[in-house]
Amino acid sequence: MNISTATITASLLTLSLGAGFLVVASPYDHGKITAEDLATDKVYSPYVGRSYPDQVLFGDSHFHTNLSFDAGLIGTSLTAHEGYKFARGEKVISNTGQPVQLIRPLDFLVITDHAEFIGLAPMIQNSDPLLLSDDWGKRMYDLFNSGPDGRMQAFAEIIKIGTVTMENPFSSDKAARSIWQDFIEIADSYNEPGRFTAMTGYEWTSTPKGDNLHRVIILADGADKTSQTTPYSTFDSQDPEDLWKYLAQYEEKTGGRAMAIPHNGNLSNGLMFNGKTFKGKKITRDYAERRARWEPLFEMTQMKGDEEAHPTLSPEDEFADFENWDIANIAGTVAKEDWMLQYEYARSALKHGLKLGKELGVNPYKFGMMGASDTHTALATTREENYFGKYQKTEPSPNRHNNEVIPSDNPALRIMTSQEQAGSLMAVWARDNTRRDIFDSMQRKEVYATTGTRIRVRVFAGWDFEADEVSRHDFVAEGYKRGVPMGGDLSKAPEDKAPSFMVRALRDPDGANLDRVQIIKGWLDKKGETHERIYDVAVSDGR
Repeated sequence: MNISTATITASLLTLSLGAGFLVVASPYDHGKITAEDLATDKVYSPYVGRSYPDQVLFGDSHFHTNLSFDAGLIGTSLTAHEGYKFARGEKVISNTGQPVQLIRPLDFLVITDHAEFIGLAPMIQNSDPLLLSDDWGKRMYDLFNSGPDGRMQAFAEIIKIGTVTMENPFSSDKAARSIWQDFIEIADSYNEPGRFTAMTGYEWTSTPKGDNLHRVIILADGADKTSQTTPYSTFDSQDPEDLWKYLAQYEEKTGGRAMAIPHNGNLSNGLMFNGKTFKGKKITRDYAERRARWEPLFEMTQMKGDEEAHPTLSPEDEFADFENWDIANIAGTVAKEDWMLQYEYARSALKHGLKLGKELGVNPYKFGMMGASDTHTALATTREENYFGKYQKTEPSPNRHNNEVIPSDNPALRIMTSQEQAGSLMAVWARDNTRRDIFDSMQRKEVYATTGTRIRVRVFAGWDFEADEVSRHDFVAEGYKRGVPMGGDLSKAPEDKAPSFMVRALRDPDGANLDRVQIIKGWLDKKGETHERIYDVAVSDGR
């Protein structure tokens, strides 16, 4: 590994917890505390000079309500109102009429309904005049109200448009603008800085030839800025580079901030991290710079499988088979082949990025990692031991696992709802529970993923940390002062000196004990070959 340029870029921290695990992000650059902050005798409180993140916040950043066509048209009736209320700890009635409440509220929620056909289901339900004034909208309205056969015909046509033809059937964007305007105003009404953060976003669902290139778009701003745009959809373009151009235009126009987060590389059939552009050309330095700029994070675990590692890629890792979905692409049309896997999973992508970084001068895949639920119920439920489903049909009932979550004409390529994961959360280290601070943490990659449990983890890398420092009362202050936290780039390596790491992990008080702490190192050797090694740095029971 080239210590001087990207010491922990491909390093992952894994905490094994029974059947689940947690993965910490890869590195970033963070501001330091100055000596002047605490040097004056007039300062009694040691917290006056504290300028670093001192609390961890847990939230869901990939979330669908009835505004998403693949939720609202197949049974989800809950709205953004119920989504935000439930996330902040209130009791709501589920889509199947069951009272449900989180054992602990979330700190933040980003609602990310699909940009394509946004709001179609409630518009049909409410006989919306804007929908009925559009020829295609009126046709869908008539089909959905004609009975079960008509609904099946309409839904099949919608799926075909969204995955095959990719042509917007609506004659104008008036309906989408109206739905978006209502949504962002709802989000602002639930945003309570310091207590609960309600953020806005949407999902861009590019699915070329049935392969997954989806991105979640997260906006840091309120309605004063987000009202100046409409969600960018696959009908505008299927090419991620065009999406990045749109995000740049949004920031330039509004003064706001935005990012894109890829997810489900495991359903991309080798497209997500293959070192090529959408058009199949080899990526350039310019491409690498823009991807690193607009996509600082990767959603590596959610209801459609875990995407850190795969047994074929990491045969020495006994946990690499956790929640793998490796049968086909997201459309269930093309079977998975072994060569595709290296371009789909986070750990191999980080190593591939090291190789591309040496070749191009910029690493396009130096991302941090986070998790989310991808729920389609408007309910942010992620506890494996109290699984509540991710679609209306998989909410608790005797028959909830008799359906397909990814249908296919080929039975061997179908994914059944029994294979849904309970979902995941993103943890962010931040100063305050606000839109600005949470977005800042995401941009600098000081975040991590957890498969439902709220484990607290801090990681620092430096050149002169000593073993006993991890137990010091000023562990965090020294970590920021003399090193970099998760997401950071450790540079200026002393001659012939290896980095040292300080890791603290605390179990979820409502969860199981921690079994072990692992650091997984990935590096590039002098011949340009990548390698991986797993280190158990702490294990339970004195093992």
